[in-house]
Amino acid sequence: MTESTRGRAPASFGGFVRAAGELVVQPRMGFSSPARMRRGLAATRAADATTVGTLTIDSYTRVGDLSAARRALDEGVDLNGFPLVTHGPGRTREMLDGVLGPDFPVQVRHGSAAPQDIVRALTAAGLHATEGGPVSYCLPYGRTPLEDSVRNWAESCRLLADGVGDGAEPHLESFGGCMLGQLCPPALLVALSLLEGMFFARHGLRSVSLSYAQQIDPEQDAEAVRALRALAAELLPGIDRHIVIYTYMGVHPATESGARALQEAAVRLAVRTGAERLIVKTTAEAHRIPTIAQNVAALEDSAVTARHTEPDAVPQDDRGSEVYAEARALIDAVLNLGSDLGEALLTAFRRGWLDVPYCLHPDNASRSASFIDERGRLAWSSIGSMPVGHVVTARPAAALTSGGLLEALHHMAARLDLGELARAPSGEPYPIRDGAM
Repeated sequence: MTESTRGRAPASFGGFVRAAGELVVQPRMGFSSPARMRRGLAATRAADATTVGTLTIDSYTRVGDLSAARRALDEGVDLNGFPLVTHGPGRTREMLDGVLGPDFPVQVRHGSAAPQDIVRALTAAGLHATEGGPVSYCLPYGRTPLEDSVRNWAESCRLLADGVGDGAEPHLESFGGCMLGQLCPPALLVALSLLEGMFFARHGLRSVSLSYAQQIDPEQDAEAVRALRALAAELLPGIDRHIVIYTYMGVHPATESGARALQEAAVRLAVRTGAERLIVKTTAEAHRIPTIAQNVAALEDSAVTARHTEPDAVPQDDRGSEVYAEARALIDAVLNLGSDLGEALLTAFRRGWLDVPYCLHPDNASRSASFIDERGRLAWSSIGSMPVGHVVTARPAAALTSGGLLEALHHMAARLDLGELARAPSGEPYPIRDGAM
């Protein structure tokens, strides 16, 4: 947290991000021990960067297996996140006391298609920000019927909107821009993020963030973020909103230099396009769960890169771009299915009008497919039944074999580990924080 933002930032998560004055960086962090979780949050707050905290939920709580979470705690077994529901609001408030505040909001991240208990627990503990969505926290994570997830998320939106006190504005982030992490052409990510943001707004949320996960081509990514911003202005008027970029969610580089180059590219994407927040990754992602120190180093490295990066000189209007046209066609098709957006999403997936490539969930049509074209951009080899044929030319001949799919999944990691993207356009190395290797 920088001194310039201490003590004067608004109490709400969205308000804090908008008032920060520079890129807000956020770790992916969750520990089962309240003492260790507190140390992680305190270290995040103390980092030489403008930060928000993350409280990531464990896998048992994510799927509603609270008895297993309780048993693990009783037996002293480390979990892969913070069991918020099992610890309860009293212990969570105690853990957050003196760390959480107007100058350091904390977001709960969880991955659940049925998050009602999590939302009740976070609001009871004095928290007001979380993330996910009826599609994005259903299709990639299991076999929960999409219909159930839509119903669960409608209820969770109402619980969040009604459960936050102390004058804070509840905030909900769509995970829709991160579907399956990779190999999803950007327009579908943009469309899903917008549709989930609209779903949240229609169920009472007035502060949202829209996500986009860094993919494989920086210019295609920039086009997508600009399209996301333009569509948000059109479709979410009067809603407090910002854009959050995720550092690449696919196969991570195994080398430290490759991982650092990937993170720096994500920072530059965020700053160039005016995104307000960035979810960072560490140099340890390919090998182990990062330590607190590694998370702090990634936050501070990202802040250094951000402060050495200039936004695009002239903001571009990408309403004429291919990504904008394709995303708009998908969104309009869903909105034309009726005023109940939850039902419209269900109908769109039943008809294959929304269809995530390489997603094996039973409610996904699985007729779409993508590939990496000769320009190094993500493109469609099949659009299935998606209503984008007037703006997209699919290339069936480019359909991936099993070997081609494996190669595509490792495309970014292989390039970065070989050093192809490890230097700035000027040929100079990207800035590295003092003492970092």
